[in-house]
Amino acid sequence: MTQRLNDKTALVTGATGSIGHAIAVALAAEGAHVIVSGRDVARGEAAAATIQAHGGRADFVRADLTGSPAASRALAEQSLERLGGRMDVLVNNAGVFPAHSTQTADDELFERIYGVNVKAPFFLTQAIVPTMIAAGGGSVINLGSWVARLSVPSSPLYSSSNGAVETLTRAWAAEFGARGVRVNAISPGVIRPSALDPATAFPGDVLMAGSPAGRPGHPDAIAAAAVYLASDESSFVHGTVIDVDGGRASVHSAA
Repeated sequence: MTQRLNDKTALVTGATGSIGHAIAVALAAEGAHVIVSGRDVARGEAAAATIQAHGGRADFVRADLTGSPAASRALAEQSLERLGGRMDVLVNNAGVFPAHSTQTADDELFERIYGVNVKAPFFLTQAIVPTMIAAGGGSVINLGSWVARLSVPSSPLYSSSNGAVETLTRAWAAEFGARGVRVNAISPGVIRPSALDPATAFPGDVLMAGSPAGRPGHPDAIAAAAVYLASDESSFVHGTVIDVDGGRASVHSAA
């Protein structure tokens, strides 16, 4: 371990899922004290225990981030209490991706997707950034998706919610950068769940056809980008979206 995040503190939302879990483990492996957050208590406690078993520091704080300002603020308060009142890194990873079309989407689905994917990180960032500013700085890392820019004929609300996250990333970088808080985003491509048997067919395989990688990525690739954005190595990086997508959104390599 290089300990690039030694003595840092971090909160990862949606850390009971594949990508969030990988990010939490990677941050802890670099020395950060990590709050693992998610809805599933068993998976959250297991993730924290895994980090602890490998010599890292982690605590689980349950949260159901539906978009309610109260839920985001409660998570901020509980996390800061566990971390001794300081948070250096916030990873807004929690998100939902229910399949839908414009014709099948209703008010409830609209509110659910925008609540979890946009409102929840907005209010969580609103609650935590003042603490970062008071401490002299910090790093906010938002998770988006390649479909925010390379449109696909499905899931328009999910795609547009990630477009909103990318816009918030730039807006927050402009708003908070001069006060020491860097805000950036990661845009994952198709990521194969780490728990899925390698021999099992994955529906996302076809979406990577024609990309330079030609295959889905692993959650560890997203985690590596998160470590970079959390560390001082990225101190001159503000308001950017790092595509970790095998070239899916920017390159078509198949003739």
